[in-house]
Amino acid sequence: MIDHSTPEPTTSQPSDWNPRGEVTVGEFLPRMSAGLLIYRVSVDGEVDVLLVHPGGPFWARRDEGAWSIPKGEYEISEDPLAASSREFEEELGSAPPAGVRTDLGEVRQASGKRIRAWAVEGDFDASTARSNTFSLEWPPRSGAFQEFPEVDRAAWESVAVARRKLVSGQVPFLDRLLAHIAAFPSSLREIGHDE
Repeated sequence: MIDHSTPEPTTSQPSDWNPRGEVTVGEFLPRMSAGLLIYRVSVDGEVDVLLVHPGGPFWARRDEGAWSIPKGEYEISEDPLAASSREFEEELGSAPPAGVRTDLGEVRQASGKRIRAWAVEGDFDASTARSNTFSLEWPPRSGAFQEFPEVDRAAWESVAVARRKLVSGQVPFLDRLLAHIAAFPSSLREIGHDE
């Protein structure tokens, strides 16, 4: 029989040694984000998704592999679904479309950040996007700070184009969205039978 009890610390183990990996106050927690993948389906069955391009000088010249779903970080004490709506509003300047939120689960990006997303069928005029801003020392080590939009533009893209434009860690959300759409016809998605 295997002894699953916690061993007593030895001289080679610090007194706060945690063999089961439980997170305690003050320990590192992975960064967590929550977002909404807004989509629309045309009469001929084509699926478009709403993407946002990060603002600021580091992303200014990047396109493929730089876009994201509207999302943002949240605290462990926050409800991630509520955070996803808040972040949509902060990044795009208006409330997200109403509709059934379908949980697409979580992905882990190469950086270790965990992203949880919900799909929402709806529409949004991407030309009206107005993001909040952040302050950044620019140019680096200049002592001068500039304000940049968190998101500098939004666009509707087909799923094929979105696969190229999205940060690679978020591409699995597209596959999960397509599986959801295939499994539930429009009438069922509208009344919430997809949960």
